[in-house]
Amino acid sequence: MDVKVVWRSARAAVIELDDGGLYETFFSWEVYVNGQRYGTTKKVETYVDGLVPGTRNLIKLVSGDEVYEVGVTTEQESATIDVRDCGARGDGEHDDTCNIQAAIMACPEQGRVLVPAGRYIVKSLFLKSGVSLELMEGAHLLARHDRDELAYIPGTLKGTQGMGLEASGLFPLGRWEGESISTYCSLITGIGVHDVCVYGRGIIDGCTDFAPDNWWHNVKDLYRPNEGRDIARPRMVFLSECSNVSLVGITVRNSPAWNIHPVLSDHVDALCLKIEGPKNSHNTDGMDPESCSFVRIMGCEFSVGDDCIAIKSGKLTIDKELRPATHDMLVAHCLMHDGHGAVVLGSEAAGGIKDLTVRDCDFRRTDRGLRIKTRRGRGTDAVNEGILFTNIHMDHVLTPFVVNAFYFCDRDGKTDYVQSREPQPIDERTPGFGALEFRDIAATGCAAAAAWITGLPERKISELIFDDVQISFDPDAEPAVPAMASGVEPMLRQGIIAQNVKRLVLRHVSIEGAEGDELQLTNVDEVVHL
Repeated sequence: MDVKVVWRSARAAVIELDDGGLYETFFSWEVYVNGQRYGTTKKVETYVDGLVPGTRNLIKLVSGDEVYEVGVTTEQESATIDVRDCGARGDGEHDDTCNIQAAIMACPEQGRVLVPAGRYIVKSLFLKSGVSLELMEGAHLLARHDRDELAYIPGTLKGTQGMGLEASGLFPLGRWEGESISTYCSLITGIGVHDVCVYGRGIIDGCTDFAPDNWWHNVKDLYRPNEGRDIARPRMVFLSECSNVSLVGITVRNSPAWNIHPVLSDHVDALCLKIEGPKNSHNTDGMDPESCSFVRIMGCEFSVGDDCIAIKSGKLTIDKELRPATHDMLVAHCLMHDGHGAVVLGSEAAGGIKDLTVRDCDFRRTDRGLRIKTRRGRGTDAVNEGILFTNIHMDHVLTPFVVNAFYFCDRDGKTDYVQSREPQPIDERTPGFGALEFRDIAATGCAAAAAWITGLPERKISELIFDDVQISFDPDAEPAVPAMASGVEPMLRQGIIAQNVKRLVLRHVSIEGAEGDELQLTNVDEVVHL
């Protein structure tokens, strides 16, 4: 078994126990920290806290006769401020926003703000560079949803002229579905901060429900009461232009919209998180990195009302410098269940997505497994390159593989320009696809189709590789729509449906229980069986 430290702070670490399992290890492990019994784990990515700052801590893992030891040299910590020493009550009645924010702002660099057990009502908190926020077990941050009382931030600001200088650039702030727009401040917000960590065993709860005065009641209502302004719903965690940010161990639930949304940020870690939302909650994506780089999502459990992970890079309508590609991203050892898509690319990905690896993951009961969606109007930079999905198990996923170039999102999503299956002129609005690789994947209990793949007739998918892929259908399944595009009807137990593809490579692919032809191909230039 491979044992290594994948992340550390002053008081906590994430240890990877890679015995070949996906989200869970094959055996249970006893954990000892500095000679004291800590607990047990069956997680490949295991969160361990209670470490001593600025020293070498010894972690021992025992399962039967197998014993592994790993040393964790923790970071230095300058000071700790307990939020109760700043007047926070944690009684579930008093608004503790200012008290917790005072602790964050007063905390020195390399310091820790400690939130002990309690129920803290908050509006929104802003992170500070060099400061960690620890939510201890039993700590609940409870969001207010009375939007009259909530602050919001504008969309992108433009630098002002003065001192004989030209306008000094763009400053991205609010963002909603790939566009700059005023946005209610999230429960936790970071703007231009660096070297920040939010960690612990506590809970961040958006307290959202379907009541008439709450966010899910009318999800299309973006208006601020009494002002008539379009203001987008808050997220639970929103990061803009941040660097070296870690979100580790905490539970995030009941968000008004996307749970975690980093934009134009680099070196972002989401480790050992639990992200929850009812299956019928609206737009509650688990995590949506947008135009970010060097992102790791590892050891997380997602159960949400929309896509579990959706990778994005803005829309063509915003300035090009605000929509660079999302690149160098890893998703590993995650469990995703009961969402729309498990791992999704797009659709607002006008900057493209490059060098993404999704490996060693477990998908259960999601509508789609690996889902790539785009449409005309995303632009020529909207290309996926260096995309690899490998060592994944899916169970009762309706359609394991979807590549959809006719996704009917946005107000013009069902127009003839977007939905026409006839070739359209290639111009600056035309997106494209690079090669996509699906390797060592097993999907059992499927319903609609093994794969639904449709590129654009004027710009085909360059290459699809299915290598060591086994798919079987649920004999009791009911018809389901495989993808969100006009004219797509419910279907049942169909094989690989592929349209507008240059090269389709099939190696060790098996499909059991299909009712139609295993390969249903239209406008596919080359099929290679290896």
